[in-house]
Amino acid sequence: MNALPGRLASAATPFGLLAFWGGLWLAAERYPSEFDWRYMTISNLVSAAGNPAGHLWASLGIAACGIGIWCWAAQWNRGGKPHAGPSPPIAIWALRAGTLCMACAAAVPQSVLLVPKGHEILALLAFFGLCLAIVQLTYHAIARRRPDTFGQGAGGARLYAGIVAGAALLPVVLAALAQLYVDVALPQLHWVGLEWRGAGIPVYLSFAFWEWVTCAVFSGYLLVLPQFIGGR
Repeated sequence: MNALPGRLASAATPFGLLAFWGGLWLAAERYPSEFDWRYMTISNLVSAAGNPAGHLWASLGIAACGIGIWCWAAQWNRGGKPHAGPSPPIAIWALRAGTLCMACAAAVPQSVLLVPKGHEILALLAFFGLCLAIVQLTYHAIARRRPDTFGQGAGGARLYAGIVAGAALLPVVLAALAQLYVDVALPQLHWVGLEWRGAGIPVYLSFAFWEWVTCAVFSGYLLVLPQFIGGR
């Protein structure tokens, strides 16, 4: 693979992430009422009924992000030649499938999908694909470095790689724990919304807060990963 297409494919990820955050920002600016990201989920922004003037911006940004990251993942191992060492195949296929589901969840109308709650299913598949890909690719990118990179043996390097890769899932775990606590201790609460803020519910119990934090953390990992394992 020549250098130019490889560089263009690697640049697709930053452009996709820029589209993602830009689209959500534009959608939030057009939200019909106050939008407090700490207590309002991304689904509020992509809802045609809840955000008629801005939902297309959110959908376009999410779809562009999925396509951008897919372009980077698609050029990995093209022609059977790895770009920067042997690739973890499960992670690459998970990234390709996850970003494709991400783009389809944002761009394909529900009327076109053949199953009920098609968007929710695609969003879940996208989430799981991204989780698997980010963790495995991060571990692979760090662990394949020489052990003396960190001044430790091979075991120490693998431990370091596992910690860095696993840290990507920390906000996901915290979101699950927060939701579990709310379900058990505060069953009277409806789904997270601005009324939580009015009731004085702490931000750290808000699923919306952790959803946005997860998006920010995943964006950071995806922004750095091409620098380690992108085409060259």
